[in-house]
Amino acid sequence: MLGEALIQLAGRRDRLVLISVLLFVVLLSWGYLLAGAGMTEAMGGMLMPMSTGPWTLGRAAVVAVMWIAMMAAMMLPSAVPVILLHATIVRRHGTGAGPATACFSLGYFSVWVTFSLAAAALQFAMENAALLSPMMQTTSISLAGAVLMAAGAYQWTPFKQACLRHCRSPLEFVATYWRTGTGGAFLMGLRHGLYCLGCCWMLMLLLFVGGVMNLVWISGLALFILVEKLVPAGHWLGRAAGAVLVAWGMATVWASR
Repeated sequence: MLGEALIQLAGRRDRLVLISVLLFVVLLSWGYLLAGAGMTEAMGGMLMPMSTGPWTLGRAAVVAVMWIAMMAAMMLPSAVPVILLHATIVRRHGTGAGPATACFSLGYFSVWVTFSLAAAALQFAMENAALLSPMMQTTSISLAGAVLMAAGAYQWTPFKQACLRHCRSPLEFVATYWRTGTGGAFLMGLRHGLYCLGCCWMLMLLLFVGGVMNLVWISGLALFILVEKLVPAGHWLGRAAGAVLVAWGMATVWASR
């Protein structure tokens, strides 16, 4: 009986440590974004968006880190349930949850790091094509409307819905794709990250519509992703939002004529 109580106490301690680490990473990421993420400069005593300019290696690194921090701030909160579930199951198997769950989290976030690098490359291409303002939003109204419509339509596709089902069902995902060991945990995290990417990548492109460093826009998208994945009726809210985005995009394109 004493042994069981000690195991439960250790489990609560591990869970608290894991939640604290995830919370720290999320808050650190949001803090970095609030501080400007290296993408602002002082002008007249105020912080203003950094003007577009030549892409040196240093600027490319700053942009990549900005995107990585943004993805951590937006995506990690919705991944907390599956990360905690993984830690709980590993612990019940009688092994330490720390290394395996760390590898699971690393596998998950490596997908978003890769996406961040691709997004930074897209930002570079848009700047070179004069399609991005200093506020880091598209200067083409037609392109903005097309992205809105594409993101809205994607919300209704079978692929999006299949990926969303995996994201909304942590227990089913873990039961279906369970692998042992740290290597297996990394592969599980990688797979979950790919489902998450399939679910949300078009939503992330909306950042180029509202402004890549528009914190209100970032917060709104992060909240929507959290609701879509965790709230019982989230999948229907996602489809409703898709219809709104399509209508918004059509109105934007029409207004540009």
